[in-house]
Amino acid sequence: MKITAATRALTALAQETRLGIVRLLVKVGPSGLVAGQIALRLKLAPATSSFHLSQLTQAGLIKPSREGRSIRYSPVLSTIGELLAFLEENLSGGPTEKLVAKTSAKSAPKGAAKGAPAKKKAARKSR
Repeated sequence: MKITAATRALTALAQETRLGIVRLLVKVGPSGLVAGQIALRLKLAPATSSFHLSQLTQAGLIKPSREGRSIRYSPVLSTIGELLAFLEENLSGGPTEKLVAKTSAKSAPKGAAKGAPAKKKAARKSR
C-alpha cells in the first residue's frame, strides 16, 4: 500500500463513528449491510450515516452496491488487510516499539522489570 492510500484510510478511520462503521461491517463480513441497518445498529441519523459512509467509500475501506432502492455497504477486506500490513511493516521494530518498551519499563513498579527483588521481598515477609 502506498503512503497516500494509507494516509487516506487512516484519516477516515480517525473518527469514532467511521471506525465504528468499519468495525461493524468487518464483524458482519463480506455480505455487508444496507445503509439503514448500519444507521439503526449504530443509532445514527440517516444524514450522519450517509456522510460517514461516503467518507469511508472515498477512502476505499467500504464499497457500495445498489439493491433496489437500498445501498448495501461491504468492507473491502483486501484494503483493510493492506492497511494492517502497511502499519506492521512501517511501525514494528521501529521507534514506536522502542518508545512503548521504554514507557512500559518506566510505568512498571521498581523491581518488577527484574522480577527477582520483588520475589525476595515477598519471601522475607512470609517468614
